[in-house]
Amino acid sequence: MENLVNPNPSNTASEFAEIDLTQAARAIREGDFTAEAYAEALLQQAREQAGLKAFITIDDEAVIAAASVADKARSAGASGPLLGVPLGVKDSYLTNGLRTTLGVSNLKDFVPARDAGVVSAVKDAGAIVFGKNNLVEMSFGLTGDNSPFGQVKNPHGRERVSGGSSSGSAAAVAAGIVPAAFGGDTIGSIRVPASLCGVVGFKPTTGRWPRDGVAPISHVLDTTGVFARSVEDCELIDQVVTRASPSTTSEEGDLKGVRFAYAPKQYLDVVDTDVEARFYEVTRRLRDAGAEVVEIDLGDEFSTLANTTTWNLFFRETREAVAGFLQENGVPTSFDEIYRDLKPGLKEVWQHLVLPTGAQWLTPDAYHNALTADRPKIQRLFTEAFAKSGAEALILPTTPCPAPEIGKENEFLIAGKQVTFAALAKNTIPASGAGLPGISIPMGKVSTDLPIGIEIDAPADSDRRLLTLARRVEALGISSL
Repeated sequence: MENLVNPNPSNTASEFAEIDLTQAARAIREGDFTAEAYAEALLQQAREQAGLKAFITIDDEAVIAAASVADKARSAGASGPLLGVPLGVKDSYLTNGLRTTLGVSNLKDFVPARDAGVVSAVKDAGAIVFGKNNLVEMSFGLTGDNSPFGQVKNPHGRERVSGGSSSGSAAAVAAGIVPAAFGGDTIGSIRVPASLCGVVGFKPTTGRWPRDGVAPISHVLDTTGVFARSVEDCELIDQVVTRASPSTTSEEGDLKGVRFAYAPKQYLDVVDTDVEARFYEVTRRLRDAGAEVVEIDLGDEFSTLANTTTWNLFFRETREAVAGFLQENGVPTSFDEIYRDLKPGLKEVWQHLVLPTGAQWLTPDAYHNALTADRPKIQRLFTEAFAKSGAEALILPTTPCPAPEIGKENEFLIAGKQVTFAALAKNTIPASGAGLPGISIPMGKVSTDLPIGIEIDAPADSDRRLLTLARRVEALGISSL
């Protein structure tokens, strides 16, 4: 941190942009720099990177005022774990006194009077809400396209998509605008953009983190989560949000005694050659570090069952979940008004799959079967695979390819096969359907000089162990492959 004690005024923003959440929190706490200096530098970074469309709303004056309050609190002896650290917040989270749009034009002037539960938790720890991150409208998409507020661009190539739906959150962290940002994950909306933007994306066990005050899609599948530059940062946020005691387990050392599993028939059947090669290089590194890496087969029906069940729940629960959220939180619009003003392509999807009058609306019997038979079967297949293999975690390429070009989301190739943007969530869907915790960490760049991630999934409610394992994998230096 020495170079940041008295940073050169000409390059302050770029210097601050390079440090991560844990470093920033420690530096502010120890007086290496002030929260106000840090906030001013990040605001400059946001202005310089405005073309990414990573944010919908930033209140500069409020950010500086909050940083000044944090500095005064520190001088008075306060020492919150996130004191004075600015964080991005996906614009599906309610934020007291700061505009919340859910990514739709109907709510361009809506300012809530309360915070979402996650926002309250980090504020209690001293964090500052830096701004509201852009997202796919109503969190319904995987590419970062937003009609009212603009397409979020990938910091590694502005002609490339950022992933979604938590697109702005991932882009903001990757671009050095904020050290961490919150998102939401229903089928992969944290892990997909984390992979495509080259950052860490953590999806907790479904239901482990608070979800109140966050616009939903599916009460069964939704979870809040976070993007950061390191697994350590995710651990710190996880401790704050869950109000848990700090972990005493070190991430140092080799991986002797750890067993990972991978399932090529389910997760490597349709992937780019570069991605597959990078994945196998990571497995070699794991073995060299002392880990066992065993091949498993989740069964012939696994992928179809996970894909069909998860998408069925995703679409079937949207209308009731959104309508209930709007009413319960006094949001000044209705489901019908939001539907009326959606962009044409998304409106057509809702017409067929989300509305009860739609041709593909899931019948009550089929919905009941998805909840009581199909989803438990996915969970059982995972449970049996972990038990039989003795593996602590499953590893897989987060996305089967790097970020496709903007405007070509429905005509790009993976392993010679033409696919649509839905293929970006192919590998993230099963863990979502089962409610498992998962984390995507960067595993370098492919030949197109675009990043790609490796996902680590673990049994439900083993989040802290997952984070420990991920830190040890990250420590192998796989992000520089």
